[in-house]
Amino acid sequence: MEYRLRRGSSMPAYQQIVQQTEQALRLGLLRPGDKLPTARHVVAATAINPNTVLRAYQELQRAGLVESRQGLGTFVVRSLGRAETIAGSGLREELDAWVDRAAELGLDREDVLALAGAAVDARLPQQAEPELPR
Repeated sequence: MEYRLRRGSSMPAYQQIVQQTEQALRLGLLRPGDKLPTARHVVAATAINPNTVLRAYQELQRAGLVESRQGLGTFVVRSLGRAETIAGSGLREELDAWVDRAAELGLDREDVLALAGAAVDARLPQQAEPELPR
């Protein structure tokens, strides 16, 4: 797993790490038992403060998605979404073609995300945020 942080984003770096990890869990790119990159590796790859990575991993742990094992690292303990439903459905290929068409029409990343977000908001019910255990 490689994190790609957007420096100009209004979203803090630790939240970007959490969001990208959750996305990887939803897509089946990360599965229970997989090890997340070490904080040292993420710091070297992204040039952010080690505490930022640790904060992100703590958020993921509070959400029950990962657990830290002393001296071994941080491991995925729970998945999100329905990756098995996505695989083989053709949805990814259709979406790739749609994004390619949007790029051909001159839309940039933010335009594509806004358009996709609007479509999702209009067609899929909003789910309540799960409460975190205290």
